[in-house]
Amino acid sequence: MAFLDLAPAGPARGTALLVPGFTGGKEDFAPILDPLSDAGFRVVAADLPGQYESPGPRDRTAYTPDWLGSVVNELAKSLDDERVFLLGHSFGGLVARAAVMAAPKRYQSLVLLCSGPSAIQGARRETMARLEPFAQRGMPAVYAARLEVYPPDPTAPERLTAFLRDRFLASSLDGLFGMSDALLQEPDRVDELRATGVPVLVCFGQDDDAWRPALQRDMATRLDATVVAIPGAAHSPAIERPEATVTSLVAFWAGGTV
Repeated sequence: MAFLDLAPAGPARGTALLVPGFTGGKEDFAPILDPLSDAGFRVVAADLPGQYESPGPRDRTAYTPDWLGSVVNELAKSLDDERVFLLGHSFGGLVARAAVMAAPKRYQSLVLLCSGPSAIQGARRETMARLEPFAQRGMPAVYAARLEVYPPDPTAPERLTAFLRDRFLASSLDGLFGMSDALLQEPDRVDELRATGVPVLVCFGQDDDAWRPALQRDMATRLDATVVAIPGAAHSPAIERPEATVTSLVAFWAGGTV
């Protein structure tokens, strides 16, 4: 697995392992890496197998949250910290949840960042279904079809737009559609997660359009979890409101409350 690894800038407070979402990668956490390091955390952000610089199986059926969670567990085990703070964004939340359920003693806590209790719904589900016919035509065709739904931000620097394109095209076609299958099929496993006893923070943008905020609040209630809504953010608070996101994470990791 490819990952970014930042040492704590001050007195060490533990290790945080960050797991990205669907079509994402380790760079999605870039705005919060240095601030978390400055707060005293070793910060590790990884590409999941099949994403960008982490190779994955050439088998669409392999990319289940349980298998990906087992890979996250192996990475966590290698970090020389007895118990890790785990965070999963979006699809990465489903993966991180599976990791915790398989090895709860490995983690101090879990942050579900803009993730949900089960399969994704709404417009994003419809978009993923629209991309399915392009699965046999290769990543360039999938990327072109995706641009029709999510065009590049015209205000973004040209090199950022180019990087996001290159990262998408470098990822695995099997991984992309295997993760898509998982997002469309994931069952509700909230009760299983609660049974682990691992403390959970449910954090999301106030305008999240993947899993509705009300659904995430309900999940937090079922988990007896801390819940934080980030004002002015949608589905990517680490990018949209990094300062507020870091404040919430540090408060939770420092004392379990926000």
